[in-house]
Amino acid sequence: MVAVGAGCSAINTRDGRAGSGEGQTSGGASGEASGGASGEASGGASGQGGAPDLGGVDVGATGTGGEGSAGAGGSCVTQTSAASLQPVYLAFAFDVSGSMGQGDKEWHDKEAKWDPVVAATKQFFSDPASSGLTASLTFFPDEKDVRCTLEAYAAPDVPLTPLPSDAFKDALDAIEPKSSRDWRGGTPTAWVMEGTIGFIEAARQENPGKYAIVLVTDGYPQDCDEESNSIDAVVADAREALAKDISTYVIGVENPPIEGAPDTLSDLHEIAAAGGTEEAILIDTGNPSQTTAAFKAAVDRIRGAAVSCTMEIPPAPDGRTFDKEKVRVLHTTEGSDTPTALAYDQSCATEGAWRYDDPASPTQIELCPGACDTIQADVQATLSVDFTCESVIVVPR
Repeated sequence: MVAVGAGCSAINTRDGRAGSGEGQTSGGASGEASGGASGEASGGASGQGGAPDLGGVDVGATGTGGEGSAGAGGSCVTQTSAASLQPVYLAFAFDVSGSMGQGDKEWHDKEAKWDPVVAATKQFFSDPASSGLTASLTFFPDEKDVRCTLEAYAAPDVPLTPLPSDAFKDALDAIEPKSSRDWRGGTPTAWVMEGTIGFIEAARQENPGKYAIVLVTDGYPQDCDEESNSIDAVVADAREALAKDISTYVIGVENPPIEGAPDTLSDLHEIAAAGGTEEAILIDTGNPSQTTAAFKAAVDRIRGAAVSCTMEIPPAPDGRTFDKEKVRVLHTTEGSDTPTALAYDQSCATEGAWRYDDPASPTQIELCPGACDTIQADVQATLSVDFTCESVIVVPR
């Protein structure tokens, strides 16, 4: 959540004493000031007429005669409005294929791979620290006859659900194979990626926000048509998702360090790079407790990186007109009561700065990369947005 402090404009009393400008304020005759016409005694500090925005108040025809600016009793009162960073939605695609624990090969070890990874995944979804995020969960492969179809992954097994939630634990418990014969075969990664992208596109029509895919797998795409389910195909899917403002994170689960165990993860870095997240996070196996800790650290890292750095500009206080040059953004770190002002820089060339999404007609405040990194590293940090009574920044025209 973001606390938004709103400084209201001074409401000027017109008792005929304050200010330097001369002229009447009866609100309409020649030589009278009713908000910045020919007279000089409405809302400005020097007797200039003020517009009915954050810097002045329209008094219509009710003013009394007098001289000039912020009258006796005028004040700038701070109010608080609620605002939020852009909501974040994480769409998990979770590999439940036999290589995660069927035991048909020595390195397909359930105790080394499936058990610790699932334990850490459950922790993430039920962790109070995940509050504020919304997630979905899709298992792949689906049943044998439909596992290589888009329709199989068009709807997640757990729909978008605010965290923390036990719904994910229940789904993971239900999907866990009861015997070695119950494991599913194949790794249709391209199909689950395409299905998840389609699901996200539909979901954000009703729930706008920041969306990302989290792909959890222990191997390369396998089975289905080789051309449609290859690393190149998945890379193309991740690139398509990024073009639609959907990032793709990849968590790769290594085979245990057993002689003869193949490398099945190196190419996953290509998927992460195409998805805008630089490289896959690879998790060692062999020591279950260390695997659980490493996987938890990986999803915590993704949780931090997924924190939005964009927020809607809240309405101006008391219905006044928003003035884009009367805004100040402050950041308070966890454990501190002293906020730090962030610089405004539309080009983001300044360290720790913020900017508007559109300087000509802004609707959102965006943190520049340095400030965004700070917020993402401290999930308990807070922002405040002050609406001032005077111009404090210069926005490019």
